[in-house]
Amino acid sequence: MRLELGRIRIKDVQFGPATKVEDGVLYVDRAAIEAIVREDERIADVTVELAKPGEEVRIIPVKDVIEPRVKVEGAGGVFPGMVSKVETVGDGRTHVLSGAAVVTCGKVVGFQEGIIDMTGPGADYTPFSKLNNVVVVCEPIAGLPQHEHEVAIRMAGLKVAAYLGEAGRDIEPDEVDVYECLPLLEQVNAYPDLPKVVYVYMLQSQGLLHDTYVYGVDAKKILPTLIYPTEVMDGAIVSGNCVSACDKNTTYHHQNSPVIHDLLARHGRDINFIGVVITNENVTLADKERSSNFASKLVEMLGAEGAVVSEEGFGNPDADLIMNCVKLEKKGIKTVLVTDEYAGRDGASQSLADANPLANAVVTAGNANEVVNLPPMKKVIGHPEAANIIAGGWDGSLASDGSITAELQVITGATNELGFNKLSAREA
Repeated sequence: MRLELGRIRIKDVQFGPATKVEDGVLYVDRAAIEAIVREDERIADVTVELAKPGEEVRIIPVKDVIEPRVKVEGAGGVFPGMVSKVETVGDGRTHVLSGAAVVTCGKVVGFQEGIIDMTGPGADYTPFSKLNNVVVVCEPIAGLPQHEHEVAIRMAGLKVAAYLGEAGRDIEPDEVDVYECLPLLEQVNAYPDLPKVVYVYMLQSQGLLHDTYVYGVDAKKILPTLIYPTEVMDGAIVSGNCVSACDKNTTYHHQNSPVIHDLLARHGRDINFIGVVITNENVTLADKERSSNFASKLVEMLGAEGAVVSEEGFGNPDADLIMNCVKLEKKGIKTVLVTDEYAGRDGASQSLADANPLANAVVTAGNANEVVNLPPMKKVIGHPEAANIIAGGWDGSLASDGSITAELQVITGATNELGFNKLSAREA
């Protein structure tokens, strides 16, 4: 698989009579986007807003963030199995509107949704405050069941991102990054003297609005399997969940996974990155045992000497994280875990719901229980009252002046377990 990502730098976003990219500006036809969303009869109303870095704007509650892209060469299209046909992606050329994003917002789908502040202290905790955001505010028809509401909002975001991505089809990218991943035996033989490393990518799949999709398939229905890193980078995995905003892997996170990018950057230098094993985070003990057995078996079959394992969510998935670690370590595979912590507001509580002495190499993305104070903003897109009910908030989190006091978990991406944030910790 040889994937070229042509990055078109977007410096600004503005409304205009037609959607196009010109001199680094993404012009957005608001009416066209609203028409796309209104094709779904489950959406009663939709508005489109813009939110740019540095503006006194708050977006709440945030469902998903998606990077606009378009496939210009090679098989398949963007978001295969969801928006495009089910063809294998990860090869050819894809143009990326780098610096732009689609943010879906509107009435709360599930209580675990988030906040993006475009300035102020909250902006420092989320990477999405640095993007030029096209915010799609979708309101459902009365009485729509939660699961259908989630589907409607998810598909609206993906369709709008695909529509905006088309604006970059014929634009010459500012830079082109090339990633090449060989078939397994070729990859292993390419760097025989370097340690072979596999990435175990845990996907949220607890149900109850906690879902992730692989080529359109709900991840709870899969057994762990092998995937090319470039498939992930090319949109094969999308978010469909409402887990706590701080450690949710949005679709944007999947498209730009820093674990994959960093492993590829070290590939051929000090490691031989031979592939990605995707696995799930199901609820029952039998499902957890089955998936961790298969994941560790696959890593062993690949001949890996080391593994990086990343989690999504907390609590129940902590058991999956530790199972994966223990089974890999017992096979002699050195394992590093990437997670975040729910250590109490004072940081003194147990960080994870499960633990084991073999889990002795752990990277943390921060403590989600830390309390933060977010000042009022001049403009709020969405429903500010959601601050009182989303995970990390409480009745009274939203003050009369528009400020919010809540735990860090209300901020989208604040403790992201792919490391797509600024927070961590080190032993003092």
